[in-house]
Amino acid sequence: MSCVIVDYGSGNLHSAGKAFQRMAAETGAGPVRVTGEPEAVARADRVVLPGVGAFADCRAGLMAVPGLFEAVRDAAIARARPFLGICVGMQMMADRGLEHGTTPGFGWIAGEVGPLCPADPALKIPHMGWNALDLARPHRLWDGIATGGHAYFVHSFAFRAAEPGDVAATADHGGAFVAAVARDNLFGTQFHPEKSQAVGLRLIANFLRWAP
Repeated sequence: MSCVIVDYGSGNLHSAGKAFQRMAAETGAGPVRVTGEPEAVARADRVVLPGVGAFADCRAGLMAVPGLFEAVRDAAIARARPFLGICVGMQMMADRGLEHGTTPGFGWIAGEVGPLCPADPALKIPHMGWNALDLARPHRLWDGIATGGHAYFVHSFAFRAAEPGDVAATADHGGAFVAAVARDNLFGTQFHPEKSQAVGLRLIANFLRWAP
């Protein structure tokens, strides 16, 4: 079983690669590659799509590599391989992003991505740091993770899911926001599992074993 972390120029993927490779070794899950080659994505048994920065920039970067988005979409949608979107990689599954205008998303999970608006104006944006997760429903990727577990966030925008049933977890920053989404073989985290210590490593291990 192979896992590919998609490299399309969105940030330094060194820490993500190391975290996934570590948990793959511990779980016997098979090789993990960080690559931007569409052929490798097409062959992968599971796909991780990270993203750092602005929604529109990440989408443009992904679309700029010939055949790469098509390979990701084929793996996640046509072949229903386990798919994990991280941060903006999660956000791009929405119908649209509202950062610096309106940018189309993939349309895989209904909703849009809008700015965080804390009720307390003293709370800083971007939201950066550790927050407790409130798990909205059971999921295989939550095995061994409980409500109250802490994860690491860096973001100014959040997923607004159209269907409450697609929300897998929330967190609070002057009001609740979506921390994770899930539907069928698709899962997404607003937080960074590779930076979330015990909670993040457990989620990565669960993803590497997940058979939706």
